[in-house]
Amino acid sequence: MSKMKEFVAFRAVLELLKESGREFHLEEVYEQCKGAIQTLSGNMENHVKNLYTQFSYDEISRKVSEIVTPKNCNAEIQVVFQTIDNLHKACPKHIGDWYFTGDYATPGGNRVANKAYMFFMEGKTVRAY
Repeated sequence: MSKMKEFVAFRAVLELLKESGREFHLEEVYEQCKGAIQTLSGNMENHVKNLYTQFSYDEISRKVSEIVTPKNCNAEIQVVFQTIDNLHKACPKHIGDWYFTGDYATPGGNRVANKAYMFFMEGKTVRAY
């Protein structure tokens, strides 16, 4: 897991939360991540996913398009996220979708995702592993 703020989809969700007045979810998820890390639960959940469920694929795609479009660009830029269902149709024999769904196959994957989010909230600029 890289640093959270380096993911354009995460940056899009941050902006959407701010625009919709739902920034309180950031603190809620932070507390969930902290609790999960402190208990060292073997079956940890990836709590960061809760931020993404607030918005549709289309909303996130539109915001990503805004973020990646250069300021002086006159062309229309559109980024379209592949849905998970369509990803499975496109790659039917590959089940490793955890990078896209956040459903990590191991407790360690969830732990790293939660820790990376905690680091983001705490202003730390290091990787979570």
